[in-house]
Amino acid sequence: MLCMYEEAIKLLTSSGKFYIDLSLDRIREALQKFSNPQDSLKFIHVAGTNGKGSVCAMLDSILREAGYKTGLYTSPHIWEYTERIKICGNEIPKEEFAEYVFKVSDCGVPLTEFEILTIVMFLYFKNNNVDIVILETGLGGRFDATNVIKDNLCSIITRIDLDHTERLGKTKDEIAFEKAGIIKKGCPVITSTGFEAIKDKADETDSMFILTTPFVKPEFIEALSLKGLHQIENLSLVINAVNYLFKNISDEIITEGLKKVKNPCRFQYFKEQKLIVDASHNPNGIQALRDNLDYYFPNDKRRFIFGCLKNKDYAKMTEILFRPEDEVLLNEFNYQNACTYENLSAKCPVNAAKYSNQALTKDKLNIICGSFYMIGGMKWLKSLQA
Repeated sequence: MLCMYEEAIKLLTSSGKFYIDLSLDRIREALQKFSNPQDSLKFIHVAGTNGKGSVCAMLDSILREAGYKTGLYTSPHIWEYTERIKICGNEIPKEEFAEYVFKVSDCGVPLTEFEILTIVMFLYFKNNNVDIVILETGLGGRFDATNVIKDNLCSIITRIDLDHTERLGKTKDEIAFEKAGIIKKGCPVITSTGFEAIKDKADETDSMFILTTPFVKPEFIEALSLKGLHQIENLSLVINAVNYLFKNISDEIITEGLKKVKNPCRFQYFKEQKLIVDASHNPNGIQALRDNLDYYFPNDKRRFIFGCLKNKDYAKMTEILFRPEDEVLLNEFNYQNACTYENLSAKCPVNAAKYSNQALTKDKLNIICGSFYMIGGMKWLKSLQA
């Protein structure tokens, strides 16, 4: 059956599917052919530039601890497509994933990769009777394929920053407008950002606007298995959502759930290898990485393995991240939109060598960062996951 899975991946990544076309018309037409499975599910819908994945992982862990059967839909994956669709922390089996992909692809509507995956998710979660779906947007919000849902328990909008500007807008206000598109009529929105576009959409849809502050009980911060100063803001969104929606969930359940959160490659530290793996891929995320390195490892010499995509602001990212005393290796990884060594070195503010599978060093802190797609190509990193 592995062959079926591999064929499904080939279909998804073919030139006919592997593109972005922000629209809801195609997926709505396709979902009608499957009797709109999304209409029978309950959702917490999460959009934003940075922090979506962490917020979703925390919510999923807390709700599972409270006894709910959860569906978790996130993107992108790191090593396998099945990572994107989970029930109670378990990935969709590869055989079932392939069957769903072929079924959806044959529905008679031309669909993108992400649209196919989103329909697969709706069908899989409905057929398995999940209680609550934690639903992460792919790109933007207003025209994101996940935004076919009619309502939700609440919308959560994480930090807004400049990313995907070619599709979402050149300013943070324009991007906030796109993210605010997930707000549904009469359904509360919880956010850590006070952009007027989000407030206006909440007013327009008669939705309660809940603005969080980065303050949570110390015991929650201590319990959280995810490390990083930036996680406090994400955690405040999660705690506000849980307290608002689930009066039956105690602080004790929240604490236990936070201890069990897993979200690989987000400031993930492997002590034995002296290794940090971080998938931050825009200036705001890279700034958080730099702040975390300075806070947690202020005295360590650093060795970076960095790569990113061509459509990212890699000049700004390298300016934020590197210092003259750092050892920097620039990775020209195997992906169709990856930066070449020449791209990166031309903008890099420090002297940098080309990465060619050099081994980790023990005399410095190794940091692998810059792209989900680069990290996903380093299959050996998967073996380090507990």
